[in-house]
Amino acid sequence: MKKVITYGTFDLFHIGHLNILKRAKELGDYLIVGVSSDEFNKIKGKHCQISDKNRMEIVKAIRYVDEVIPETSWDQKVKDIQEHDVDVFVMGDDWKGKFDDLKRYCEVVYLPRTEGISTTQIKDTLKEADHE
Repeated sequence: MKKVITYGTFDLFHIGHLNILKRAKELGDYLIVGVSSDEFNKIKGKHCQISDKNRMEIVKAIRYVDEVIPETSWDQKVKDIQEHDVDVFVMGDDWKGKFDDLKRYCEVVYLPRTEGISTTQIKDTLKEADHE
């Protein structure tokens, strides 16, 4: 069985999130998704609209996803790859080159993002509408 892993915050779940999960699943038989915890997002300087518990439930409900784990630190990826016997590590191409060090543990794939949509864009649009 070919295992794939990816990570994300998945706040304000949108079609771009769904597309990357679908394409990641197409690279293997079993998809593991690490969802960034609220505490980890604070370290990254992010504030989510949806709690980590609820974001994990949303991602878990996606048919392409076989398992959801919490992402609590930058350095857990090697441990996750080894513990889950992962064959392919996937991230969006906005991270291209950032995880090449993981190539010694598994294949690393950077998938193109969905054009015209991002959580940041949604948040900015909502802020603009709130100020009108």
